[in-house]
Amino acid sequence: MPNQTVVIKNGKIHKIGPAGKVKVPKTALAIDGEGRFLMPGLAEMHAHIPTPKDGDDTRVKEVLFLYLSQGVTTIRGMLGAPYHLGLRKEAAEGSILSPRIYTSSPSVNGNSVQTVEEARTKVAQYKADGYDFLKIHPGLTMEVFNEVAATADKVGIPFAGHVPIQVGIERAIEAGYASIDHLDGLIEGLVPASANVAPDQNGFFGYNFTELADVSRLSKLVASAKSRAVWFVPTQTLMTRWFSPTKAEIIGNEPEMKYMPSATLYQWRLNKNRMLENESYDVERWKKFVALRQKIMRNLHKSGVGLLLGSDAPQVYNVPGFSIHHEMQDMATGGIPNLAILHSGTANPAKYFRQAGEYGTIEKGAAADLVLLEANPIDDIANAKRQIGVMVAGKWLTKAMIDKRLAEIAARHSK
Repeated sequence: MPNQTVVIKNGKIHKIGPAGKVKVPKTALAIDGEGRFLMPGLAEMHAHIPTPKDGDDTRVKEVLFLYLSQGVTTIRGMLGAPYHLGLRKEAAEGSILSPRIYTSSPSVNGNSVQTVEEARTKVAQYKADGYDFLKIHPGLTMEVFNEVAATADKVGIPFAGHVPIQVGIERAIEAGYASIDHLDGLIEGLVPASANVAPDQNGFFGYNFTELADVSRLSKLVASAKSRAVWFVPTQTLMTRWFSPTKAEIIGNEPEMKYMPSATLYQWRLNKNRMLENESYDVERWKKFVALRQKIMRNLHKSGVGLLLGSDAPQVYNVPGFSIHHEMQDMATGGIPNLAILHSGTANPAKYFRQAGEYGTIEKGAAADLVLLEANPIDDIANAKRQIGVMVAGKWLTKAMIDKRLAEIAARHSK
């Protein structure tokens, strides 16, 4: 919508209308948007939030700012801890500078939940503790998973994340995952029984089964996911950065790496090299693997299945905030239209959390979580990085303010 004025009051959008016709208080801070583009703040729907180290929350605050610095005003923490419940409250109250926070429970996996009784007890406890959803990790047996799902439905807490091998994609969809992350289990679900392979030989998100996948089986899975309103968080950037054949020294020298601790960068380098040195790794298979995942993403989009923007930060070479723009570019490269990519990180997350109109859109009454850009991201998704400033809950962060704080973070990690 061209030539509009947006008025913010008490952290929310108060008025929107044609420039020159909307009354603006004389005492208001005026932000010149002429020739520029205003969009809702982005959501990182597969984030990881640190916890304090020896009582020092410096790194926690840095990570929250890194997300904000790149226009991310909502994060869904995918590995929760009791500390995150208090952090979520502080963010909601505005007592800390932070994106809006949703947090998962601690990991529900084959080690943490081994029996039906444990499933019943822990799911009920996590609901009582106030976590927004359960985080499912690998290792759950079918019996235990079924109890997790049944108890979650009974007490009213969603579950999301990985698809355990014993559960499989068909059962995961049937059980009603709120979201399936990393497109986990989908490639495995395309392998016909006649291939006669052991499910646990699937490799990194099905990589070892790339050539065995029968794409004709995809439509049934996608239709099932759509009928049960299951959302998908592709995290494609994991495949194009951590799992790519690009050498660690190249990615590790990108400018954004200066915002990460040296110990983290060292560990990332080890993890990437370990991945590439695996005997099953083959560059040609990797290309087919990425192309297969792109095809799956396009099919999900064209079929009307909900996509959510998430990059899994800070995973290997995914710097918080910065990685969401790699993810957007990967989605565009994979054939997802720019407007759909923007929806996946703005309006869709609000719909996912059943808070449409509360944020993720520029409309009266919505939270003033906004990004002002130099150019239109619908024309080129890379324009979403060309930020003039970021507003979070009505607080305006200019590019100069953001750059100053980023420089401070970089200086701390250069010592």
